[in-house]
Amino acid sequence: MGKPKRAGRELAYVLTLPLTAAAGLVYLLIVAMGVLSSASGIGLPLLALCVPGARGLGAANRRLAGLAGVRVAKPAPLRLPAGLFNRLGTALGDAAGWRAIIHSLVRVPAAVLAFAAAAGLWGFGVILLACPLWWQAALFPALTPGGWPGALLASVIGLVLLLAAPAGVHLALGPERMLARTLLGPAPAAARIRTLEETRALAVDDAAAALRRVERDLHDGTAARLVTLAMSLDMVREELAEAGPSPRLDRARALLEGAHHTAKETLAELTDLIRGIHPAALDNGLEIALTTLAARSPLTVALDADLPERPSPAVETIAFFCTAELLANVAKHSGARRAEVELRARDGRLRLRVSDDGAGGAAISPHTDTPTGTGTGLRGLADRVRVVDGTLGLHSPPGGPTVVTVDLPLRA
Repeated sequence: MGKPKRAGRELAYVLTLPLTAAAGLVYLLIVAMGVLSSASGIGLPLLALCVPGARGLGAANRRLAGLAGVRVAKPAPLRLPAGLFNRLGTALGDAAGWRAIIHSLVRVPAAVLAFAAAAGLWGFGVILLACPLWWQAALFPALTPGGWPGALLASVIGLVLLLAAPAGVHLALGPERMLARTLLGPAPAAARIRTLEETRALAVDDAAAALRRVERDLHDGTAARLVTLAMSLDMVREELAEAGPSPRLDRARALLEGAHHTAKETLAELTDLIRGIHPAALDNGLEIALTTLAARSPLTVALDADLPERPSPAVETIAFFCTAELLANVAKHSGARRAEVELRARDGRLRLRVSDDGAGGAAISPHTDTPTGTGTGLRGLADRVRVVDGTLGLHSPPGGPTVVTVDLPLRA
């Protein structure tokens, strides 16, 4: 940014300071009323509205701070849980809202300093620079007590003030910039957590992309060569079948039959391995992949999917394998005859619900070293969804029905 452009933006920012500081003080009065009346419980709803509402004031100040050359990251969005009291507690404990309120209080001296510096340098600079005009028009003789020489001296002083104004205002805005960086963005710990979350999301997406590449390489390379090998062995077997009986040919036929059988078994195992890495049906979307999965299930599976927005590849993979594992558990352990899969994408979240009419009694094991058959599969799914900050809920009373709910973000 050039110096003239920066000076113009900083002057524009200073001119907004009286309005934004006054708005902040009015908001502080409302918050103070809520704090004083909260002792009787009446002010708690008001305070619960004011604290998250201060995020709007902080967002406006954060955008205006860009005029002063400050780029402040947005704090994490406020997610209100279910339940009135839970929402009330979350709203009252909103750190970003309280930080915006504190900013409105402590910025007042900094705003006064910046505005006074701009008024003194720019305002008096313009007035003194125009002193020869005042003297000539005899409008303000008090401004030029020394006559024409005094008017020229005042004009020179005004020019010096105007030349120093950009640097002086920039220096005076230092406290404003510091407060904006400190209080209008995420807290240092929250910023660190956000960085770690973004890094983890990139790692998850890279891992999903790497698995897709491995699946395609195996499918298009190794599996294709095994198919060719099995076909070649089958052709050789047919050629040998037309030859006459011979002890050596009989041994060759036996060896060839074993090699052909081994190639087919290896191809089948490789196909299962490829499906376990990344199902090819996911390339066409999660809904189509789950439709294919439900059709292959030994149970009657009713699928109800509503996905107006497609999840990220990593989330699609997790949702698919969760559904596959849950349907496999239903078929193996529940004694159910029917299962239902419900999939919804709402408000940036992907919610998967798998239910059955089985015997119930399922549980999530507390430790991963629990013997197989006592909930290790569900524990593994719970650990898997936690990678992307997802949750897994289980409701399975004795006698059924069993309902497993998986909540995932649409983006890892």
